[in-house]
Amino acid sequence: MSRVAVITVAHGRHTHLAGQRATLAACGPAPDDHVVVAMDDSELVERGVARVSVDAVTLADSGVTALPLAAARNAGAREALAHGAEVLVFLDVDCLAGCDLVSGYTEAVRMRPDVVWSGPVTYLPPAPVAGYDLDRLAEMDDPHPARPAPAPGELVVGADPDLFWSLSFACSADAWRTTGGFCEDYVGYGGEDTDFGRLVERSGLTLGWTGAARAYHQWHPVSAPPVEHLDDIVRNANLFRERWGEDAMEAWLLEFARRGLAARRADGSWQVLQSETRRPWRRSA
Repeated sequence: MSRVAVITVAHGRHTHLAGQRATLAACGPAPDDHVVVAMDDSELVERGVARVSVDAVTLADSGVTALPLAAARNAGAREALAHGAEVLVFLDVDCLAGCDLVSGYTEAVRMRPDVVWSGPVTYLPPAPVAGYDLDRLAEMDDPHPARPAPAPGELVVGADPDLFWSLSFACSADAWRTTGGFCEDYVGYGGEDTDFGRLVERSGLTLGWTGAARAYHQWHPVSAPPVEHLDDIVRNANLFRERWGEDAMEAWLLEFARRGLAARRADGSWQVLQSETRRPWRRSA
């Protein structure tokens, strides 16, 4: 049997993390290991929930402080591999695990260890006062329409790398090492997922979707476009353009431009125009 580790990076969202841990424990087989990486969150370390901790990063050129999401995922993978993990499952802190998520990913990786697998994610409505009924998540199954959503038991190989997202994915230890992990030049929100999808293909691997590995994203407030991440998105979009020669997150960038928040320079890169719209990241419970 393969040793399976689930890796979750967290900054706040402690209630969401507790829900995720409950779903992982409730459905068999449970993962052999759950590596929680605390990003600038000492409480998770002090409570013994997180085994790995990374600090927020203050960018020298702007003084803006941001969370190192890419580096945190890589740190979690190193910890899992050091404890013998053969299958790495990355699950966003907001995601509850469907009952077949761990087994579905494990079986897909066993069949095709050269594929980096993703699973359908349903965005849940706000939780009732008593919280989500974790025993009835499957009744709310309604995967995000912007991503592939194969049926349970169905596998799709050769997926579009631009549709990769890190909310929920899995790969073999060898595949992870082949990719080299996430590019840690990305700091803060946006861009590193699309970059990783490109890295997978450049490494000679492929991307796939497995319908068995279903996850359920717990509700939290969002904005569209995510103006609170304006600095991160513009900075990371410029990095992506340097690395790959084209834009990532183009729809957001164009909406920022329409609102007068950002503009494209003559060389194709982007710049922030209205600094007063920036809002720092902040922890939520």
